[in-house]
Amino acid sequence: MSLEAAKELEAVGVSAEVINLRTLRPLDFETIQNSVMKTHHLVTVEQGWPFAGIGAEICAQVNESAAWDYLDAPILRVTGVDVPMPYAHHLEDACLPTPAHIVATCKKSLNIK
Repeated sequence: MSLEAAKELEAVGVSAEVINLRTLRPLDFETIQNSVMKTHHLVTVEQGWPFAGIGAEICAQVNESAAWDYLDAPILRVTGVDVPMPYAHHLEDACLPTPAHIVATCKKSLNIK
């Protein structure tokens, strides 16, 4: 999903760095911090709810680190919709992030229309 979004962004001249976290604990924060210091932006993507998710923790850790000074825009998150997960497949699809959501959020971070 994120790699597909990165390909779409590349088509409009945006080079997106995608980090696939292998584990949440231990969190490879060094890789995240190095990426923020290199790109000056951060958009997190997860299928879980926005409240208390890994994206929120990553945001907190970046805010408390040296990487904070490198950000050119607020950190943005792409998450699942904050509703109970439905059982019907078509409703489940409506609740989860899509490449289109990721692309739109990245463009927002970069102030691209």
